[in-house]
Amino acid sequence: MTLPQLTMQSVPQGIETAADYRLLAQQQLNAEVWRYLEHGAAQGLTLRANADAFEHVGLMARPLANVRGGHTRLQLFGQQFEHPLLLAPLAYQRLFHADGEQASAIAANAQSGQMVVSSLASQNLEQIIEAAAQPLWFQLYWQGDRARTLRLARRALSAGYSAVMFTVDAPVKQALMSLPNGIAAVNLEPALPLPGLLAGQSMVFDGWMAQAPCGDDLAWLREQLNVPLLVKGILHPDDAASVVAIGCDGLVVSNHGGRVLDGVPASLHLLPDIVQQVAGKAIVLFDSGIRSGRDAFKAMAAGADAVMIGRPYIWGLSVCGALGVAHVLRLMRDELEMTMALSGIAELADFKARLRH
Repeated sequence: MTLPQLTMQSVPQGIETAADYRLLAQQQLNAEVWRYLEHGAAQGLTLRANADAFEHVGLMARPLANVRGGHTRLQLFGQQFEHPLLLAPLAYQRLFHADGEQASAIAANAQSGQMVVSSLASQNLEQIIEAAAQPLWFQLYWQGDRARTLRLARRALSAGYSAVMFTVDAPVKQALMSLPNGIAAVNLEPALPLPGLLAGQSMVFDGWMAQAPCGDDLAWLREQLNVPLLVKGILHPDDAASVVAIGCDGLVVSNHGGRVLDGVPASLHLLPDIVQQVAGKAIVLFDSGIRSGRDAFKAMAAGADAVMIGRPYIWGLSVCGALGVAHVLRLMRDELEMTMALSGIAELADFKARLRH
């Protein structure tokens, strides 16, 4: 295997938290790319709600607990990881650094974690997983019909991706900016044209949404794939129940980081009801708003099996490539471990034990 020639960079002085990378990333990126990364949909109501939700969850110190030998190890779908901080699928990572998704994949492996690669990756799926030197997970968008969707999923599986995360909350996914030359969703076929509309038909209901997946499509996809299938974008307990009934292996409680339907509640507020609905029948991951190891602690205390981080690792990527992503993961893991220790929790299973009592 030939590893990519990555840009050699070093961690800037004075970085103590993932948030310290944010200002540096803003200085590094042009204004349009920064807006694309940081802004939410419409008025940014849900983006702010995600942050507020974490700020208003308090912590309780539990001194005298014996946490010697503590750790953050976990197993998901037969893979062992040293921590529960997954790199969420973010599109077009070469917008932020020339090394793109390959750098993030290398960092995930270096920190003994996992990356979920976006359908809208700006590098070839095969190149990304080769750089990772481990099985990654693949995030799948519906491609307008079943045949095209299955071709994309099978390409990822043929390349060695070991799980599929099917995103359902953004049925019409387009770049919110004009992509510069050389940056594109290189793994996708040309987009299907929208169907012609008859008199009285709606562009929304009969145009855009005609190419969106429904429950029958999810059931069909479940039948086609022999790897773990997770569904990302679940906010309502009834939808969680439907996903489990179809036979999916996991779900992701996510409002897409506030980038799709503005005004939906913070994902953190909805997590406990979904965990209760699923009742251990599927893995529950959490996404949207994680900015620190303390945030990860709060999501796992509310029932998540693991969490996905998004914007923070892109801050690190923007500043110093793979090293920045790896550093963000290490900083957040250190914060998670410290919060666990001071809260009397020695390992991730202790979160579930507290929920039961």
